[in-house]
Amino acid sequence: MLSLQLLRQDPERVIKALAKRNIDARPDIKSLLEKNEKRRKIQNESETLKAESNKIAKTIGNLVQEGKTNEIQKIKIKSKSLKTELTKLEKELIEIESEEKEILLSFPNTPHESVKKGKGEEENEIIKSWGDLKSNPNSLPHWELSEKYNLIDFERGVKVTGAGFPVYTGKGARLQRALIQYFLDTNTESGYKEIQPPYFVNEKSSFGTGQLPDKEGQMYHIENDQLYAIPTSEIPLTNLYRGEIINEIDLPIKLTAYSPCFRREAGSYGKDVRGLNRLHQFDKVEIVQIEKQNDSYDKLNEMTSHVSKILEELGLKYRMLRLCGGDMGFTSSLTYDFEVWSSAQERWLEVSSVSNFETFQSRRLQLRYRSLKNNEILLTHTLNGSALALPRIMAAILENNQGKEGIKIPEALWKYTGFKIIK
Repeated sequence: MLSLQLLRQDPERVIKALAKRNIDARPDIKSLLEKNEKRRKIQNESETLKAESNKIAKTIGNLVQEGKTNEIQKIKIKSKSLKTELTKLEKELIEIESEEKEILLSFPNTPHESVKKGKGEEENEIIKSWGDLKSNPNSLPHWELSEKYNLIDFERGVKVTGAGFPVYTGKGARLQRALIQYFLDTNTESGYKEIQPPYFVNEKSSFGTGQLPDKEGQMYHIENDQLYAIPTSEIPLTNLYRGEIINEIDLPIKLTAYSPCFRREAGSYGKDVRGLNRLHQFDKVEIVQIEKQNDSYDKLNEMTSHVSKILEELGLKYRMLRLCGGDMGFTSSLTYDFEVWSSAQERWLEVSSVSNFETFQSRRLQLRYRSLKNNEILLTHTLNGSALALPRIMAAILENNQGKEGIKIPEALWKYTGFKIIK
């Protein structure tokens, strides 16, 4: 959530920043500031009337003690009139606060100064590339390899649940489990504390990290219990510290977790969703950092280096992109995407997004820290990234390592799989 104070003090700065997202925020900011001014006026009127009402109540008390009943009756009439006016103002205040909040929550995060203006993914900047791209005309896509080697049963997944819910079998299931363990071990060795979070969260948690109200239609919602199935473990991990004041000495907080992720993916169709390319349920290992404002971009670079190391250890050709304003998520200030090369599909597959949200989430979460220098209470910066999302990693490993003898397993996974090749 953006700072109302910033919008009041420097609206042009916000208008210029949101223009990178192709958003003309001027009309909404003007409306917000008008409502804010009206709300402040109503609050002042209400406080004046309350002070006058309290003064009258005190006067009535004094008159009761003096036995001046005739004067009491006249003042009570005025008191009743004041209470009626106060009730009216309180109703107006509730309505305008709701309108003000609705507009404020509609603004996405302001992009970092390094983010370029752009409309979509075609305008993202390639920051880094690693590995040689190789195409093999005889390569099979992962859904055909899965059938050939009995690794993933898409048809039975459809029978049991529906499209987008694959069943991993045999060495496919073992490879999936090996990837999860490898990611977790690599993350914890880099100082991340492992957490096993809940897979369902309440509305406050979803609001705190920005999924609500922005992505309400993309989340699975259990109406009877008012719970949401998590689309990413970023939500429970970051919300662990919601409403808390952390001592500066305890920062940064570094967390990692494995979880299944659930996404409705409404509107997805076509060749880009075939096989493991886009699922309603998939596995992911997440990394989250909570940090001081001045140090958060150093931590963002640390996190992108960490993801790069994992992909290189797996031998996957990848590229890192800095997203343009039009392709960034609602809550992000700066996002780097990692994509791996699929030799059989001859296309790039996104496997990780690493983002700095600055104070956008922490303002919603009321997630703060106490400064050692002057005991000041400040908002933290929050960051998260995938390390890594499994489906497209699995797809790339299968497609890029196939050969006449079978599918070779990256050496980094041997101690987890117990086998070096799928024959």
